[in-house]
Amino acid sequence: MIRREKTLESFNHLLDIMDRLRSGCPWDREQTLESLRTLTIEETYELADAILGDDLDGIREELGDLLLHIVFYAKIGEEKEAFSMNEVIEGINRKLIYRHPHIFGEVEVQDAREVERNWERIKLSEDEKKTVLGGIPGSLPAMIKAYRIQDKARGVGFDWEQRDQVWDKVREEMSELQSELQNGGSPDRVEEEFGDVLFSLINAARLYQINPENALERTNLKFISRFNYLEQETLKKGLSLRKLSIDEMDRYWNEAKQNET
Repeated sequence: MIRREKTLESFNHLLDIMDRLRSGCPWDREQTLESLRTLTIEETYELADAILGDDLDGIREELGDLLLHIVFYAKIGEEKEAFSMNEVIEGINRKLIYRHPHIFGEVEVQDAREVERNWERIKLSEDEKKTVLGGIPGSLPAMIKAYRIQDKARGVGFDWEQRDQVWDKVREEMSELQSELQNGGSPDRVEEEFGDVLFSLINAARLYQINPENALERTNLKFISRFNYLEQETLKKGLSLRKLSIDEMDRYWNEAKQNET
């Protein structure tokens, strides 16, 4: 196991490197909090890809990239005399200790669910103006946002008593969508009802401990793999995808499925 002193030495070296880059590199000197934002989002997605692919070397590398961004933001904050790296670290230290009274205090909990409820209750007590859903970033992708909305609501007890009750809601929303489609509902109404179906399915995923974002991405990758097989096989035979019948496409598709097993 790497000694803590070695880790601190490496982190201190990173801070020194950041100081030199900020003062000596033209590109690094030009960066602002705003210019780094989209790059950080990109790095976060690259980490997500590495995690989904179980690429441990990739995860290590992408974590390093994200750590660099954190150090970069802190350096800019220091230049603005707004905050320092030390304040960033001390802030999260205080928050973790305060929000885990079952570890650093006298509170007793029965399970992880109770920990989550305590966490949300403590967060709300920290700021009288804070609302249950107020901390969810507006720029989150819609599927992740829906999952977080439902999870936050669960934290204060707004949830189904039994998880299988959610399927009645899924069927209800499906029925309303089908009704709008069959009765020529307006595009806005159809879109609204389709959103309700997706929201209820995401709710079901949450209740059954399924991450809907991960689940959909796995299906995306599976589709890409099968479609690539279909395309490659037709090209080998000098055929054009656009001229294949759906039955011919299905045959290659099923071959791709069989090759997965």
